Amino acid sequence: MDRTPVIVGVGEVTQRTRNLAEADEPLVLMERALRACAADAGGVPLGALDALDVVAEYSWPYVDAPGQLAQRLGMKPARQAYGVAGGESPVRFMHEAALRIRRGESEVAAIVGAEANYAVAAAERENTAPPWSPKDAKAKLIRGVDYLHPLAVKLDVAKPATVYPFFENAAQAAWGQTPRQAQEESARLWAICSGVAVRNPYAWKQQAYSPEEISQATAENRLVAWPYTMRMVANPMVNQGAAVLMMSLRKARELGVPAHRLVYPWCGSAADEPMDYLQRDRFHRCAVQEAVLEDVLGRVGHTGHFNLMELYSCFPVVPKMARRTLALSTDAVISVAGGLSFFGAPLNNYMTHAAAAVVRGLRERDATALLYGQGGYMTRHHALVLASRPAPFNMLDDHYSVQAEADRRRGPVPVLDIAYRGPAEIETFTVLFDREGAPTHGVVILRSPAGIRTMARVDRSDAATMNALMDMDVSPVGLAGCITGDADGVPAWSLAEVTV
Repeated sequence: MDRTPVIVGVGEVTQRTRNLAEADEPLVLMERALRACAADAGGVPLGALDALDVVAEYSWPYVDAPGQLAQRLGMKPARQAYGVAGGESPVRFMHEAALRIRRGESEVAAIVGAEANYAVAAAERENTAPPWSPKDAKAKLIRGVDYLHPLAVKLDVAKPATVYPFFENAAQAAWGQTPRQAQEESARLWAICSGVAVRNPYAWKQQAYSPEEISQATAENRLVAWPYTMRMVANPMVNQGAAVLMMSLRKARELGVPAHRLVYPWCGSAADEPMDYLQRDRFHRCAVQEAVLEDVLGRVGHTGHFNLMELYSCFPVVPKMARRTLALSTDAVISVAGGLSFFGAPLNNYMTHAAAAVVRGLRERDATALLYGQGGYMTRHHALVLASRPAPFNMLDDHYSVQAEADRRRGPVPVLDIAYRGPAEIETFTVLFDREGAPTHGVVILRSPAGIRTMARVDRSDAATMNALMDMDVSPVGLAGCITGDADGVPAWSLAEVTV
């Protein structure tokens, strides 16, 4: 019982300024969030920390961020770790900290992260440098272009906003929805999130939107990649920091943390997909996500036990898939913080903010909550159950990976052949748009009659094919056409090339 892990404090900072004289750098945002954590726990001394995990930070990367942060706070925790990039990483850090506390390897642990993309972008526009600590000139910030297929990079489908539509469009067709029906579902879900963000003082956008304001393309809400509008994609242009403070129940009692402030990690699960999305078995379902969510359901019980939920919401398809696995209604509240479009998307650190919102909610009533984080391109998945009371039995398990089960569920991966030319039908697709809202080109992932997978471009001048891709009443998934070689060596696909 003494080694039971508990969350004792949470802290958040949201700084809505692009004035570089006022904007705090990420290290300062982290420091402020940790100090807020300590205050939230009733004045716990940060010097008691023996473990510090810093979420991977991209807007202003440092040399040894954990070491610099520890120095700023005047502490020397034995564990100073810097995370691997991924939206699920804060959930993993919390889960692993709970396990170390349970094993007696740690007494007091903190998870913290911050981003200042809003201020950095303002500095770039002004062609100036923020008056901050030095950046790490050798920092290697891993992005999709570093590991995805070269053709995906060339076709500009190597970043989140242009990749997630592949999953969205495939899922719509598999669920038997028209694109219009699917867009309405996404918009309703996102409208609910915007209403949550309005009530969260730390949210970046303090405005509620109607489903129509989210789904309809306008000058202020242009299409980004079909079918997603600006208000449907994650917003990384924020200055935000958050932290979570954890310790053993024995230490919490020793430090006088009030019992009603404690939140208990119960259990968690995790598994990964291959990093390159072209190496997935399918796009309309995610076996790994299903395995992870079903595992925590099996440990805890029916979804009715989850009074609060934070289902990762970088793009609508992620919580829409999760909603179906969890058997949630279309009007379910899938975010306690407000979602990455409206709360804000401090890159890898969003789930730390989500955890803070969940902790506050659990302190208000006897409840159980689900934190589900996702990273990469529907790649890394991690779920953690938190509650306002101790677990009925010890559910924390060092062997929390469900990778074997996830792999068992995955189907065979189609052979990828980018050199293939000939007849092929759409497996999934998207259309990319410029900043004025005009389509630049389509991208289709295709299957040959023999089942080979490939990728091709649809030229924007091909009106018939482009119109078919953007038909709101009929999904183009399954449409047949033909791949030819384009002038620049990029394969081109068109409906018009089909031989009757």
